[in-house]
Amino acid sequence: MTQTYSGFIAIIGPTNAGKSTLLNQIMGRKVSIVSHKVQTTRTRLRAVKMVGARQLIFVDTPGVFRPKRRLDRAMVGAAMDAVGDADAILLIMDAQKGITDTIRDLVEKIKDRPNLFVALNKVDAVAKPNLLPIVAELSSMADWVDIFMISALKNDGVTGMLESLAAVMPAGPYLFNDSDAVDVPDELYLAELTREKVYKYIHQELPYHINVVTEKVDVDADGVLDIYQKIVVQNDAHKKIVIGRGGEQLKQIGTAARHDIQDQWGVNARLHLFVRVEPDWENKAENYTDQGLEFKK
Repeated sequence: MTQTYSGFIAIIGPTNAGKSTLLNQIMGRKVSIVSHKVQTTRTRLRAVKMVGARQLIFVDTPGVFRPKRRLDRAMVGAAMDAVGDADAILLIMDAQKGITDTIRDLVEKIKDRPNLFVALNKVDAVAKPNLLPIVAELSSMADWVDIFMISALKNDGVTGMLESLAAVMPAGPYLFNDSDAVDVPDELYLAELTREKVYKYIHQELPYHINVVTEKVDVDADGVLDIYQKIVVQNDAHKKIVIGRGGEQLKQIGTAARHDIQDQWGVNARLHLFVRVEPDWENKAENYTDQGLEFKK
């Protein structure tokens, strides 16, 4: 009987380092929100990747940053909780930004953990001589198993990285089915696809203090999905931005999200979007538990 291996890998790093892009590349499809906005990943999304007989369970965490609001604290707390449960830790950092104070703080928190890896991302945008001092300083900061030079966007260096991560997974039965998969509730995944489109089209004008909730999914007699979602904003000014003149902005968001849902799921769908003003939504516990976060007072 073939020996099997299975373990958890926590992907951590600063906001906009490319964690979501990397996970999408690993899985070969969109599983995590990618946006111009910082701090857009809120959930602890698990993605299962098979490398031979070895099962890698990636936990994509919210970006680590200095928390100011209750939602911020919940997001950073979720990232650090994932580290405690992991069999390996993959720190992803932006080679263009180098070793920042946030990276130093992160390394200080994880340096005593086993199976530490670094993915130095976006190396294609940095001259090779400028990468050497970064690698040298990283090497002095912790006992890394490996430091990988990658471009998540171009899929450069990712295969070798996966093989090295697979090599340290502990022996044991598979914790999920032996196929690539994503462990996230359907309603949340649908909401994330729409939230991504909100950021895509109006990230300049709108703060990232928004939420998208999938309230209901029905299937009609022809197998077409009717998806009802609310976009939650904090005030009337934000509501006007999301809706746009004559409803054009909301229509653009809805059309793009519907196409994405149909492409990802291979179904026909109708997406019904409503914008609601809920000034206090960030202080409601249900908005955290729905996203897999802990409500922190």
